[in-house]
Amino acid sequence: MRAKDKEQGIDFVIAWVDGNDPEWQEEKKNTRIQKGIFSVDDRKERYRDWDNLHYWFRGVEKYAPWVRKIHFVTLGHIPAWLDTANPKLNIVRHEDFIPGEFRPTFNSHTIEWNFHRIPDLSENFVYFNDDMFLLKPITAEAFFRNGRPVDMMALQPDVANADDEVMPYIYLNNAMLLAKYFDKRDNMKKQPGAYFHIGYPPMYFFYNMLEIAFPRFTGFYTVHGPSPLKKSTYEKLWQLEPELLENVCRHPFRHKEDVNQYVLREYQKLSGDFFPENIQKFCGYYDVEETNEKLIQTITGHKKKMICINDSNHEIDFEKAKEEINNALDQILPEKSEFERKL
Repeated sequence: MRAKDKEQGIDFVIAWVDGNDPEWQEEKKNTRIQKGIFSVDDRKERYRDWDNLHYWFRGVEKYAPWVRKIHFVTLGHIPAWLDTANPKLNIVRHEDFIPGEFRPTFNSHTIEWNFHRIPDLSENFVYFNDDMFLLKPITAEAFFRNGRPVDMMALQPDVANADDEVMPYIYLNNAMLLAKYFDKRDNMKKQPGAYFHIGYPPMYFFYNMLEIAFPRFTGFYTVHGPSPLKKSTYEKLWQLEPELLENVCRHPFRHKEDVNQYVLREYQKLSGDFFPENIQKFCGYYDVEETNEKLIQTITGHKKKMICINDSNHEIDFEKAKEEINNALDQILPEKSEFERKL
């Protein structure tokens, strides 16, 4: 890490909502009615609470003690166990960084596209969803190296998935936006090592080879894991696309005309402002299923440095899965962290 990076440090940002809050549920319902929005992704899987956020904080304390500050982004919900007086913790409410014309919002894209406005946020930071956990010691260099985000350049076609009314459009919108500023073939010639880095997963190395045949971008593969981001990238995109991003942020719910925060990571990569690495070797991704043996073994065996536990889009025995996963997390992170109140 550069001396400048060491001096400033790297922050973590995590966004959380208490989906069980009846007042929040009522405001969400009323906003839909007022806006005349009748078709929206409102599945319970998007908001239900797995009651394991404290394991995220325990993992950070144990495995990434070098983090400068944690910015806990919330509408106003604060877990009862969270010690808000901890000097490393910054409670960030929506009104603290999201402009008034974009609130109230129930759209994660609105929240994510305004992170650069968080007071005292470091230039280099890592964005976590609340389903991403640290399982082993990890260094700052796993996220930023020589001031550049560590990431993987992989091309992957956007899929016409008729079962999802929103996300396929968003992935295409992302590709359309990026294609305004980068020519695919020129970019591949300019930085071949970004596309064909030795050590990339064979599948995506193969995908990039196949993509040579197509002159235009078909889509991008972005690892669903902690995102290394730079405030300056946000500022650049807002400078380039103020009208588009304002329109996105005015959507109170996810909308098929949105672009999401993956654009930021891909813009960094296409600009050559990243350090190529096989992210999958230390970040595991699992959908919660009826049986989760492999997931549980990954957690208890510390088989990855980080893991994303994605709530399923299909029916599962939620209480059973919740107990299994939380028991596994408790096996490796049984002790309270400094971020938990001393009761």
